[in-house]
Amino acid sequence: MDHPQVTLTQRQGYQFEHHYRAGLPVLLADEPAPLGTGTGPSPVDLLASAVGNCLSASLLFACQKYKDDPGALRAEVKADVGRNERNRMRVLGLAVDLHLGKPAAELGHLQRVLDTFEDFCTVTQSVAGAIPVTLRVLDSTGAVVKG
Repeated sequence: MDHPQVTLTQRQGYQFEHHYRAGLPVLLADEPAPLGTGTGPSPVDLLASAVGNCLSASLLFACQKYKDDPGALRAEVKADVGRNERNRMRVLGLAVDLHLGKPAAELGHLQRVLDTFEDFCTVTQSVAGAIPVTLRVLDSTGAVVKG
């Protein structure tokens, strides 16, 4: 089983360098103002990216399993950040729109893909127990095919 690891090193203020395995570039993250300078993505941005990336990869894998080519995929993830009942800042929800690069009519197994791909998304299924994740899938014409 894979055991991903990252080492974070403070650069200055709220800026942290994220060092992944050898050969991968270092990622600089930072809190937005007024805490940080917004020089890099924030931890909330990284969470949203992880969910969007994992869902996109899962959708692509499922399409390829059925020999369907979804075209160039695009994901938009919006994080709802606010205060919880204890007045602490929290990610209250994530809204994900996945955009297919082709019309739904060109994907012969799309319904089978849409019925299963979310279950195989490691990151989303891991965080969804604590953070509500809503998902829509749209084809290249803008038609909502799941959601």
